[in-house]
Amino acid sequence: MSRPIVAYLRVSTQDQGRSGLGIEAQRAALERFAEAEGFAIVAEFVEVETGKGADALDRRPRLNAALAEARKRQCSIAVAKLDRLSRDVHFVSGLMAQRVPFVVAELGPDVDPFVLHLYAALAEKERKLISDRTKRALEAAKARGVKLGGDRGGLAKGREKGTAMSAAARKAKAEERAADVTPVIRELQGGGASLRQIAAELTARGILTPRGSEWTAAAVKRAVERAVNV
Repeated sequence: MSRPIVAYLRVSTQDQGRSGLGIEAQRAALERFAEAEGFAIVAEFVEVETGKGADALDRRPRLNAALAEARKRQCSIAVAKLDRLSRDVHFVSGLMAQRVPFVVAELGPDVDPFVLHLYAALAEKERKLISDRTKRALEAAKARGVKLGGDRGGLAKGREKGTAMSAAARKAKAEERAADVTPVIRELQGGGASLRQIAAELTARGILTPRGSEWTAAAVKRAVERAVNV
């Protein structure tokens, strides 16, 4: 008999349209997870956030509703990725104190809550390092004379500025995505999986590359290298 589980899906207005984090991708990942692990999704709650302060529980009415439903049914809440709960380790810790178990599809059904804390802390630390590195890169570009502010030098300089900012933004996004998937890649590497096997598993779990495509062995290698070099 299938075990009941409550699905929680979250996007922000910025996330909508990004294939790797969209509602449909999360829903598909949770459905695959439930089918593979013997769960039955008995309720689904979708949160669309806007503005700042998104990690405050009182700004998450659908998460509160999911918690209430899970308590009523005495079951767990499932999310596709840990960051669909939060990117803040203190918020994740607060959720654990609600005494409602959480299951993260990309990490598997048997991850201990303490391990979830470790993953959240690691992801938060890696994102901070990425942010610091991006700031240093922008400061270095400014020191070289790249104009990062308003257009004071005509169309050509504006294009130069836009190209520099775009490249920095793409690099930061790629590094952030690498940080997001690093815990999963490390887990699979620990089990002896090859780069090709890891790529297949990431794709099977509904986790896409920063460009929104399926993983390849080369893409996994690049993600590992970005995480190591952060």
